[in-house]
Amino acid sequence: MTPEKIPVARIGKTVGLRGEQRLNLLSDFPEQFRKGATFMSDRGDLTIAGYNPSRGTVRFEGIESVDDARRLTNAYLYTTKEAGEAACRLEKGEYFWYQIIGLEVVDAGETLGRVREIERLAGTDYLQVETAPPLVEAGYAKHFLIPYIDRYIDRVDLREGRVVTIGAKAILEAS
Repeated sequence: MTPEKIPVARIGKTVGLRGEQRLNLLSDFPEQFRKGATFMSDRGDLTIAGYNPSRGTVRFEGIESVDDARRLTNAYLYTTKEAGEAACRLEKGEYFWYQIIGLEVVDAGETLGRVREIERLAGTDYLQVETAPPLVEAGYAKHFLIPYIDRYIDRVDLREGRVVTIGAKAILEAS
């Protein structure tokens, strides 16, 4: 069985003349993008030759020119759950996105739906929730977004398989 691929970054436009490119992170763990780290992509495996987090740029082994680099533009970098967990240290209360996707969303004891995706908009993560069928039948939106901030997220309970929210029903009602 092939391990599940987790997207961690998207390669952007070229920068300079030596094959550097923008790296658009889809991960909260930039430490995994260290020299020598190898990632899967739809353009083959890519090994990092250099990463500059302050400039947001990356260079890959074997990519020495702008023309070489252009062939990688818009490619996604992937890792496996196992490799990602080994490369990243989580603090208490931190989770990988794949751990949250699929969890039930509960507000004041009421099931609002399930997390279908996580989107990062203007530096804030949002849970994209597929509304529970009984609420859709009652006229609520089929999908809504909850900002992943303390104001709305009480806790994530992986053992119970749920995200407990505060005030998320009001967001659904306004959607």
